[in-house]
Amino acid sequence: MRWTLGICVAVGVLLTIIGIRYLLVPKSAAVTFGVIQPPSGYELHYIIGLRNVWLGLLAIGLAVLRQWRGLALWFGIGAVVCFADAAIAGTSSGRLPQVAFHIGSGVVCLALTFIILRVARRET
Repeated sequence: MRWTLGICVAVGVLLTIIGIRYLLVPKSAAVTFGVIQPPSGYELHYIIGLRNVWLGLLAIGLAVLRQWRGLALWFGIGAVVCFADAAIAGTSSGRLPQVAFHIGSGVVCLALTFIILRVARRET
């Protein structure tokens, strides 16, 4: 259970860092994401950055409070978002590293969903 908690906190920290990167260097973050031609201005990047920060902090909070079912739901929905992000990156740039990153993230989210659900069952 400790390693599950550690992985969940690490994922939350990573997502928070990605969000902060969008806030600090939005154009670079968008290119890394796989969006080559971002909309004019950085409003969208700030929205994405804030989304990632609060979602990352939410994951950390759910993990620290051991809210396993809520965390499993978070990762399950996160998997859908990751696969959608892969489609966006694929249609925007088509670059394999960005698309693969999002698909890999989706697979990790799905795996963690099932692992966390097993942990939740053991604790009840």
